[in-house]
Amino acid sequence: MSAALEQFLARAEALLARVEAILPPAAPRTEWDRGFAFRWRKRANGPSYLQAVAHVSHIALDDLQHIGPQKEQIEQNTRQFVSGKPANNVLLTGARGTGKSSLIKACLNQFAKDGLRLIEVDKSDLAELPDIVDLVAERTERFIIFCDDLSFEEGESGYKALKVALDGSISAQSDNVLIYATSNRRHLLPERMSDNMSYKHDEDGDLHPGETVEEKISLSERFGLWLTFYPFKQDDYLAIVGHWLSSLGCSEQQIADARGDALRWALQRGSRSGRVAWQFAKDYAGKLA
Repeated sequence: MSAALEQFLARAEALLARVEAILPPAAPRTEWDRGFAFRWRKRANGPSYLQAVAHVSHIALDDLQHIGPQKEQIEQNTRQFVSGKPANNVLLTGARGTGKSSLIKACLNQFAKDGLRLIEVDKSDLAELPDIVDLVAERTERFIIFCDDLSFEEGESGYKALKVALDGSISAQSDNVLIYATSNRRHLLPERMSDNMSYKHDEDGDLHPGETVEEKISLSERFGLWLTFYPFKQDDYLAIVGHWLSSLGCSEQQIADARGDALRWALQRGSRSGRVAWQFAKDYAGKLA
């Protein structure tokens, strides 16, 4: 009996090993205590999971210059959210490099101590938004789902998933989740001249958009708060350069001497943006050091 039992157990262990090789691995446990920012990771041969971000950007709201109205609105909306009061999903659109993504990161740093957490989701993974919401729905923290540089081409699956997550599912949106998204264009689907052909007008001259146009603007309209960012004027750009140079240890005289180089730097890149100002400041301060 002993020999037969040993043989049976050996065969059972071999069978279990073969079954385990076929089954997908279990999702890693979310390490909530590792930080306050996470990324949604999708694996080819296994379930997706939340990965804690080890090194989070330390940018603060005070570092973001000359976007006062946008900063005030998103800060107020986020404060309402972490306080358990009604708040809106937010779409930040406009000129590149003007602080859209940085503003969301700064809000995280501002309110992390109050229980705010951020989950960054790639556009290609937006179809899994319901799984993310279900994962965090019972937690006490407040979660911002962050979609950066968002835009869609015709037929992309993430477009429909985001529409449903914002406002369109039979289930209510979890009260501890908001979606903050950035994009360089207000309407997140491409717009074509042929879309205008779908407009029609009645006998009184009223103009009615066709179904194609309605579909393309419907996603943007599901964000309750729109924040628009504009290119900086020259003086604003130079002020931002001065702020970053000062934060990197440059003196007032060095900042004044950098003015011409900062303008040439922006001219070479064809943009006077906060990103360009930060890049110049690092280059200039690094050379001085």
